[in-house]
Amino acid sequence: MTGALLTSFLAFMVTGIPVAIAMAGSALVYIWLTGNTPGLVVVHRMISGIDSFPLLAVPFFILAGNLMNNAGITNRIYNFALALVGWMKGGLGHVNIVGSVIFAGMSGTAIADAAGLGTIEIKAMRDHGYSKEFSVGVTAASATLGPIIPPSLPFVIYGMVANVSIGQLFVAGIVPGLVLTILMMLTVAYFAHKNNWGADIKFVWPRVSKALVELVIVVAFPLVIWAGIAAGGLPIAVVAVALVALFLADWKWKFEAVLPIMTPILLIGGMSTGVFTPTEGAVAASIWALVLGLVWYRTLSWRMLVRVSMETIETTATVLFIVAAASIFGWLLTATRVTDMVTAWVLGFTSSPWVFLLLVNLLLLFVGCFLEPTAAMLIALPVLLPAVQQLGIDPVHFGLVVVLNLMIGLLHPPMGMVLFVLARVARMSLERTTMAILPWLVPLLVSLVLITYVPAISLWLPRLIYHAP
Repeated sequence: MTGALLTSFLAFMVTGIPVAIAMAGSALVYIWLTGNTPGLVVVHRMISGIDSFPLLAVPFFILAGNLMNNAGITNRIYNFALALVGWMKGGLGHVNIVGSVIFAGMSGTAIADAAGLGTIEIKAMRDHGYSKEFSVGVTAASATLGPIIPPSLPFVIYGMVANVSIGQLFVAGIVPGLVLTILMMLTVAYFAHKNNWGADIKFVWPRVSKALVELVIVVAFPLVIWAGIAAGGLPIAVVAVALVALFLADWKWKFEAVLPIMTPILLIGGMSTGVFTPTEGAVAASIWALVLGLVWYRTLSWRMLVRVSMETIETTATVLFIVAAASIFGWLLTATRVTDMVTAWVLGFTSSPWVFLLLVNLLLLFVGCFLEPTAAMLIALPVLLPAVQQLGIDPVHFGLVVVLNLMIGLLHPPMGMVLFVLARVARMSLERTTMAILPWLVPLLVSLVLITYVPAISLWLPRLIYHAP
């Protein structure tokens, strides 16, 4: 009967049926063949699978990303990145990566990054003479930063399934995100040196200094709040925030990028100090995006807000349907002891955590080419987590490994959503888009090896902030 469950799932997938329907359908086939379980159990398990407080973060992070894309905030992020690094050799390649780092701190998804900033970046790079292949390749690679740098929608899903602190996962993604950023910028520098590219804008100190001042403001803002709390409690902190807000209001049009790039600082600061949970942080991110679009910049109309809300509802329904279907499928995998058999096989094959992580990387790189990340996590994690626990691998570290593997899968056919988005944006065939992305797998795979086998990259910061063991 276990074979019937897995065989029917694979049969549904081969016929091209969406993965969520394949999971729910194979569960129904198993229950029908065994006759031991009432059919209503499927409905009950699916409903209980999405009856989770952490999952409330899903629609709000999706809404925040959509609002940022539609409120013209992506243009401000791009202009800030251009001023900061556009004067370097291969300037717009560096701008592409830095812009993705900033946008990752608001959207939490690779697809939103590719669709939002990607449209602006590819056009700008083409206008400055870069090849279409290079423009698409660097855009695709930098889009993978979205789910690594907090906030992150895949981390929410992983934290729910693995019963791991989502706040710790968010913090754990900061240093790996910086590692990815550095390796990608080194790759741009290599291509710039190889092709003898120059800068795309002149080094003008007033423009660079303005961008640096904006960075200083972003970093100083949470320090002012924490200093106010330490000096006199919440009232002093409120006064400090008010003074900073007045300063920003006075210089509103000079420092246009400060408030958008402050988003990840506010989210991480709020979660690490206990002001709000990650789920409440998702609500805060959406409110912040609404304030920027409707009140501060006034680039978001009510008509646009209705359209963005409908897009968010559609995307949320898709994600939650996958979660619901995976919950009944995962429950049956556990009930039929598939997870126990896989764990016993793995532990009989190797007792080394490093060998196990190598096998997991190979598995997830393969699975990520065929399954959407949410579905891949929900199917694989119930099988892999028992072995992770028995081998003593830190679940926060394992979460970074899982998410990065599946983000690389987004760049590959036949199911790579970032691949499809960029092929449409750049008006290229899937074959050309795939070939354009291939060189950028090198920094991504090097990052994967470092993050997999140097756990301190992921665990140093959460241990420092959360005093975790």
